[in-house]
Amino acid sequence: MKRIEKMDTHIIAMGGGGFSMEPDNLLIDEYILAQTGKDRPKICFLPTASGDADGYIERFMRSFETLSCIPTYLSLYKPPRSLESFVMEQDIIYVGGGNTKNLLALWKEWGLDAILYRAWKKGIVLAGLSAGSICWFEEGLTDSFPDKISPITCLGFLRGSHCPHYDGEEARRPAFHHYLKAGTLKEGIAADDGVALHYINGKLENIISSRINTSAYSLILKDGQVREERLNPQFLG
Repeated sequence: MKRIEKMDTHIIAMGGGGFSMEPDNLLIDEYILAQTGKDRPKICFLPTASGDADGYIERFMRSFETLSCIPTYLSLYKPPRSLESFVMEQDIIYVGGGNTKNLLALWKEWGLDAILYRAWKKGIVLAGLSAGSICWFEEGLTDSFPDKISPITCLGFLRGSHCPHYDGEEARRPAFHHYLKAGTLKEGIAADDGVALHYINGKLENIISSRINTSAYSLILKDGQVREERLNPQFLG
């Protein structure tokens, strides 16, 4: 195996938004592309959590073909001859939303979780929304299970827990508070729709937003109570 050169690592975790939720507002997607420093970066969509839904892939390709980049996608139902070679050729891996539990199970079965870790360490930008945001943390809140929002153990590239769609889905905030107070989830961070958390070398360095009046939130447990601190993002508009 070739030696992986140490570079800055980037993960951009979106509470929601981007091309799949805001097709006429690609501010966060443009921000993600800009982190490579390249005029036309290669960006690969991973639609695993949606079951590689054709419509989702088409929306990604249609949106990113309007931007300065070279878009493609990776389907585990029709994989390339070498998953690792394909992934390592990219500048950005962009993970879509859907069922987080299924995403993690399929990635593990194909060894894609380990490939993505090596890609991250190589300096390839990892990004995504919803399931594609939760997956990078140690733990998260998912609606993968029928009729409930539940904790899930994730990849652990980033420390702590994460909850997306904090303002977009009514049940998210009380569920996050409940599981933190119960000790079921580690302390963590939540993000509204349209808000993205940019981690560099594992540390939260920037919070951005494609919408006004949105936020991220740091949640800790103190004296048996959940303390929620609002973190104001930089509006990109």
